[in-house]
Amino acid sequence: MKKLTFWLALPALLAVLLLKTANPLSAALQKPLEVGITEKLDAFIPSDVILTEPDGKQVNLKKLVNKPTVLNFVYFRCPGICSPLMNGLAEVVNQSDLVMGKDYQIITISFDSREGSELAGKKRENYLRKMRSAADSAGWIFLTGDSLNIQKITQATGFGFKQVGNEFMHEGALIFLSPEGKITRYLKGISFLPFEFKLAAIEASEGKSAPTVGKIIEFCFSYDATNQHYVMDITKVSAIVILFFAFSLLIYLLIKPRRKKAVS
Repeated sequence: MKKLTFWLALPALLAVLLLKTANPLSAALQKPLEVGITEKLDAFIPSDVILTEPDGKQVNLKKLVNKPTVLNFVYFRCPGICSPLMNGLAEVVNQSDLVMGKDYQIITISFDSREGSELAGKKRENYLRKMRSAADSAGWIFLTGDSLNIQKITQATGFGFKQVGNEFMHEGALIFLSPEGKITRYLKGISFLPFEFKLAAIEASEGKSAPTVGKIIEFCFSYDATNQHYVMDITKVSAIVILFFAFSLLIYLLIKPRRKKAVS
């Protein structure tokens, strides 16, 4: 019995050690505290954020949010995840049976204060070419701004980024807002499921907030801030698998003798 207990406990001990002692690669991929998404569900965006449209006109962000809104932060010269994120957004818009500009709108904001409205206009034209004919081009708004206003809106929505040289470390996400400007959902990553996107838009229209479904995925993946993408954390996944099988075996061996006694 003692030998059996030892062999049952061994996988669990290994799993705990794996979770507590990350390998060098896993440790190197941990994101800095200032980079990432801090969910601020049910918070409202500030009413005094002034940004600039591609034509140079200054607008109040809160006043632009008059329908369910998908807010996302990028910088237009980004060599990393920004382009895949924007392509993923364009793809899910085309796949969804909701109509951009009618059922919801998208507001893309550059968090690089060095980027101007002319560049925003060029990016807007590029991505509008990817839209299906049913989409209303007015439903995708591109904005730039100064550092003060960018700081106001990124802090209010929990979007953390860090400048390193001429580039930025940051994560990819879509932030859903109700027509009143309340934060209702975060979808993290660079590609999105049409069903999840539609559900988040409907929840935003009703002002209902919901935690991110991707919390489990977040646990299993680490953010590589250097290369700006997500990689599977083998250490955590291996530990969870070992724990699952160890406890399953333990339960089976505990129940089996009782069944034999009941039959006899």
